[in-house]
Amino acid sequence: MKTLIAAYSGVLRGTGSSILSALQDIFSVTWLNRSKVEKQLQVISVLQWVLSFLVLGVACSAILMYTFCTDCWLIAVLYFTWLAFDWNTPKKGGRRSQWVRNWAVWRYFRDYFPIQLVKTHNLLTTRNYIFGYHPHGIMGLGAFCNFSTEATEVSKKFPGIRPYLATLAGNFRMPVLREYLMSGGICPVNRDTIDYLLSKNGSGNAIIIVVGGAAESLSSMPGKNAVTLRNRKGFVKLALRHGADLVPTYSFGENEVYKQVIFEEGSWGRWVQKKFQKYIGFAPCIFHGRGLFSSDTWGLVPYSKPITTIVGEPITIPKLEHPTQQDIDLYHSMYMEALVKLFDKHKTKFGLPETEVLEVN
Repeated sequence: MKTLIAAYSGVLRGTGSSILSALQDIFSVTWLNRSKVEKQLQVISVLQWVLSFLVLGVACSAILMYTFCTDCWLIAVLYFTWLAFDWNTPKKGGRRSQWVRNWAVWRYFRDYFPIQLVKTHNLLTTRNYIFGYHPHGIMGLGAFCNFSTEATEVSKKFPGIRPYLATLAGNFRMPVLREYLMSGGICPVNRDTIDYLLSKNGSGNAIIIVVGGAAESLSSMPGKNAVTLRNRKGFVKLALRHGADLVPTYSFGENEVYKQVIFEEGSWGRWVQKKFQKYIGFAPCIFHGRGLFSSDTWGLVPYSKPITTIVGEPITIPKLEHPTQQDIDLYHSMYMEALVKLFDKHKTKFGLPETEVLEVN
């Protein structure tokens, strides 16, 4: 009898350990599957923004024009009527939506790279600011995630500050795309808009300008830390006219997420790019990232490389209604010096050697 009981107990113990082992296997598989799903959601969230940035405006324009020729023509008429009525809204700061800025999709977007926002100094809500964002990269993905969404908690890190990411005014002539951009607090990078935000929108405004623009994007490549800044002084003049403090901002990793074909100066490719930049405002780049389903193939999905945006110390700027060229040059040189110091202070934290120098063009 004792032998039977002992044998039965052994079977139960064996069964229990087998069940426990099976449950562990199930949970392990479930975790792995969940991890894969999370990664695919991250890829999709990034791709939807890239495609929106590249083709949403053109695609929606084509669809609305086609709709004119169908029985649904009234929809197109109503939208274009609304567009005419709402044409100047982007110049007045647009229509930001905290609901859109807090979408879960942006958290997946953030985690894909991942993207971080690092605060080094407090900002006063009684002042206005112009952030100089460097470098441009291909699409300025760090600028978008950090300042046009709440994925990195910009509003919590800088309470009372309203960020406005400034981009090409031409984007706001594109139907539907303009609504999408405005919902994130994105505005046109032109004098009328910036004058309005810094003079008629109260205090606590922070306008983020990607100073290098299209010219800087042409030299964007992994491993290169270079900014186009030496002859970019318009943002300093605007800051002086409104007494808005300048904030140097550098994103480590922004240039790492895409690879592009760099055309040499004097080549036909660079000539075409410069003509586009001069007459249209942007320079077409031949670039690639990874594929949708595999990192071993080429596609439009950026490479998963960390992007860390360091927001530096504000430079106090006096209000001068008519700043002289000497005034502009003085504060521009102060800004360049502050940006280089910011880069040098943090570069070793991101795998760069102490000897790495920020190239200022």
